Amino acid sequence: MEWSLKRNCSVTPAQLGWLYASMCVVSLGVAGVFWSQGATLVLPFAVLELIAVAVAFLVYARHAADSERIRLLEGRLVVEQEMAGRTKRCEFAREWVQVAPREEDGQMIELCGGGQSVRVGRFVRPELRPVLAREIRQALRGA
Repeated sequence: MEWSLKRNCSVTPAQLGWLYASMCVVSLGVAGVFWSQGATLVLPFAVLELIAVAVAFLVYARHAADSERIRLLEGRLVVEQEMAGRTKRCEFAREWVQVAPREEDGQMIELCGGGQSVRVGRFVRPELRPVLAREIRQALRGA
């Protein structure tokens, strides 16, 4: 049994890179035309604009591949979370895992057991988190 939860991103980091490159070409081209006509301040402001857009795109791209993967393997519940390129892995003994919150609560799902806990469901709509919690409980019971 496995659940793969990912961000709903409309643009991949590679597509974002191509978009940024085309923005640079157009923006610097227009700024170059104005600079050649004597408007010398257009080019520095175009460069500042492109730097600000690059920072925003980098922040977006850093989190575009964030994901959660929950697997039930050989009597163990394995949770792998990737956030901003860093992977966190937690393993729980199947028979000791507790799943919270209750089914009617839309908060993050907390998996506890063996002295550790992890919150999952960050990429699931709040109204669907109880469904995910119910599925995890059923899989842990072997139903």
